[in-house]
Parts: sequence; C-alpha cells; structure tokens
Amino acid sequence: MIKAVLWDFGGVLTTSPFEAFARFEMERGLPADFIRRVNSTNPDSNAWAKFERSAVTLDEFDKLFEGESGELGHPIRGTEIIKLLAGDIRPNMVNALKLCGEKYICTCLTNNVAAGNGPGMTRDAAAQAEVEAVMGLFQQVIESSKIGLRKPDPRIYEYACEQMGVKPEEVVYLDDLGINLKPAAAMGMKTIKVVNEEQALRDLATASNLSFS
Repeated sequence: MIKAVLWDFGGVLTTSPFEAFARFEMERGLPADFIRRVNSTNPDSNAWAKFERSAVTLDEFDKLFEGESGELGHPIRGTEIIKLLAGDIRPNMVNALKLCGEKYICTCLTNNVAAGNGPGMTRDAAAQAEVEAVMGLFQQVIESSKIGLRKPDPRIYEYACEQMGVKPEEVVYLDDLGINLKPAAAMGMKTIKVVNEEQALRDLATASNLSFS
C-alpha cells in the first residue's frame, strides 16, 4: 500500500536541465551530450559529485569542472554550467503534486548544489518565488548539498524513508534519471522514470489511484 510519493525536482517538476545543456552545446559547437559525458565520467568522485555533496566550493568546482571537461577536449568553466541548471516550472506536474499531497506524504529529494537561490538553484528573483511556492507543497525537502549524500547512493533513499516514516515498498518515486531510480527500485520502491510530462502523469495516476485530468 502506497503511503508516500518521493519527487525529484529538476526534470520532474521543472523542465529538464538537459534541454539547456543541449542548447549550450549547439551554440558553442560542442559534441552532443558532451556535458552529460563530463558528468558521467567518474560519477562518484568528479567535480559534479563533489559539489552536490558540498565537498567543494563554487570556486573549486569551477576549476575542477574546467579541468575535467578540458581532459575530454573542450574546457568549460563550471560556473557556466551552473547557470544552465534552473528549468521552468511545469504547472500540470505541480497540480499533480497538490493532489497527491491531499492523500500521501510528499517529499522532495533533490541533488543540488550550493549555488543560486535555494533548492531550485534559480538565479532570478521571480523564478525563485515560483520555486518557493512549489517547495511549500512538500512536507519536507531533502537536498544533497545540505546532507552530504547524493543520488544514487542508496543511503540517501534510506534517509528519505526514515524522514518520512515509511518503508521503501510504501513509496512511489519519480525521477528523470534511470541511474537514480535503480537503487530505489532495488530497495522496493515503485519507480517512475519521467521521460515527458504526459507519460509521467499517466504513470503516476496508475500508481497513486488518482486522476490528474
């Protein structure tokens, strides 16, 4: 029996930062998916992983990312990538969150960095106000940069379950990255990979026995 819905933020409740990455790569003449390639090289110990755990400062991340991307042939300052992270709010997904909140525990579990303003990593006051309104719909928000753990480390899912007071098999978890869903599914959570908004709402409706139309 489902008691909780666990939500990723970027790429689920907002448009995916990968869309911004693709635009950046096209504008700069970089190979497609180059930024994702940098972030997936040594994924547990690279600059991105360290920054999401708050193990390095923004200045340190800036230099580390430039070095790692340079080793792959195209040096990019880390601060340029940070500017690409904040997506646009998806109103239909926010509506689904509101409806789920009437029946289930709803918690946000996000990998983020200590840059920008708050969990959504926005750099604009108006956008931040939108993010804060969405964050107010959750019983709690768990941020990798604050607890020193990041997805897909199984310990962060155990932590989330402890905070919600539920068992893994009582959780539906939405994320746009399969690598983050795999350990959660192995623990017993029902997982939904968010490929697009329509598909996500359909799968969530089935898992939650709610209607979002």
